[in-house]
Amino acid sequence: MLILPSRRQFLTGLGAGVGLTAATGVYAFDVEPLHRLVVTAYAPALPRWDPGLRLRVAVLADFHICEPYMPFDRVAEIVDATNALQPDLVLLLGDYPAGQIAWQTLPLSQFARMMEDLKAPLGTHAILGNHDWWDDETVQKAGSGTPAVKRLLEDRGIPVMENEAVRLVKDGRPFWLAGLADQQPFKSTWMSLSHADVPRTLKDVTDAAPVILMAHEPDIFATVPERVSLTLAGHTHGGQIRLFGRSPAVRKVRGHDYSYGHVVEDGRHMIVSGGFGMSRIPVRLGVPPEIVLLELGQNQAEAAA
Repeated sequence: MLILPSRRQFLTGLGAGVGLTAATGVYAFDVEPLHRLVVTAYAPALPRWDPGLRLRVAVLADFHICEPYMPFDRVAEIVDATNALQPDLVLLLGDYPAGQIAWQTLPLSQFARMMEDLKAPLGTHAILGNHDWWDDETVQKAGSGTPAVKRLLEDRGIPVMENEAVRLVKDGRPFWLAGLADQQPFKSTWMSLSHADVPRTLKDVTDAAPVILMAHEPDIFATVPERVSLTLAGHTHGGQIRLFGRSPAVRKVRGHDYSYGHVVEDGRHMIVSGGFGMSRIPVRLGVPPEIVLLELGQNQAEAAA
């Protein structure tokens, strides 16, 4: 026998549903994107890694500075939290300006000055993302040139790498840090024009030391060779909405999910950061803003097994 709910039961259930929806909305539009900050740690067992090289790396992606979603006091909080981790190396993975959701843009010169406050013995190194190109009106109008944020960061002693690699040394043990140029630099032609050049970048690598590759968009991972021990990417924001381990807003690449987290494919490793900011819509749910902390060399016995 079908028993229908009473009017009172129906209204109580309806009220509870409306309340839950409202609470979820407040969390997704305010609490998670603006007030949460987590440290997501990885200690992957990497191929072609020197087992004696212990490296602590902080990865910061997709700031998208603007009011009210990424004001400078929030940037300062991220800088302080990063320094408290005492990394050997800090990596910036691009997309520093606001994107499409800003109520008010903020000066990139001030952002660059704040990045100078990051502390790491091996320095802070950066690459550019698509919004560093898209939000630079001078570059977009000219159809060429270099985004202003590159000069601003480099004026503060932070190298911005575009299809190049540098050899670094920790405790007498070398490794290579490589950085790709952006894959989607121009809005009107982003499907066909890429500045990223993996072979050119790896030509700078002149010995057998491990290679860490910075790439803003994770899509290029499908073509990264085995020579690279670890690829790092951002761009996706983890889909901004991530539920039950899935990011429905991020398309698959050749059938592979590169939306977030530690990806292992054919023995190659990539870690995709959820980053800090937002684009298109000001919401994050299930993927709080994060500092990615890498503890490399911790599990190399597992990789050698």
